[in-house]
Amino acid sequence: MILLDRVTKTYNKNHTALDRVSLHVEPKEFVIIVGKSGAGKSTLLKLLTCEERPNSGKIVVGGLDYDKLRDRDIPLLRRKIGVVFQDFKLLPNKNVFENVAFALEIVGYGTHEIKNTVPRVLDIVGLKGKEKSMPLELSGGERQRVAIARAIVRQPKILIADEPTGNLDPKHAWDVIKVLEKINRYGTTVILTTHNQDIVNKLKRRVITIDEGRISSDRANAKYHAEGTKQ
Repeated sequence: MILLDRVTKTYNKNHTALDRVSLHVEPKEFVIIVGKSGAGKSTLLKLLTCEERPNSGKIVVGGLDYDKLRDRDIPLLRRKIGVVFQDFKLLPNKNVFENVAFALEIVGYGTHEIKNTVPRVLDIVGLKGKEKSMPLELSGGERQRVAIARAIVRQPKILIADEPTGNLDPKHAWDVIKVLEKINRYGTTVILTTHNQDIVNKLKRRVITIDEGRISSDRANAKYHAEGTKQ
């Protein structure tokens, strides 16, 4: 599903964000990426979504070789990758239904398809009955679940969740994590970045630690929990 082979990304001669990183993520896997701020996590995610291009190395996602991607192919790639951010990025003047529907409208879905698809996705993320609510009427956890619904409404093969619980209290954070696990059970590959040690330890998933642009450990969570790691 995701393959990085000796990928390096340098922003200038004094800043190498990623240094010969090699990584393989299987289809339907749930992977947690941890590391200090500035370790290279965000750069890795930007490379996966083609917001950035590597200086060297190979990236293959969903069978697409990024070396062969033309600019006009990038929108097709991004339909295969849903992204959720820490700060929700909802449209404040649109209600819940309209925020999720917008992701379908911009790629040409018809009204009938949208009316059938959006309610199903809102049910998956636990927001049935909230269709007409405005973002400011929702809790932080509910807003994040709207953002997740918008990210998965086009049925991407991969969901990237970049610090999705960073602005949430523990209860709402776990509500969001449970939704991510549910989506993973449906067959979507999930990449989660987080600084929340409690989430990392309780999820019992594969944990990849990035330290100064390199992968310093890649292990099953049980071992991670026993030995700990630097964050």
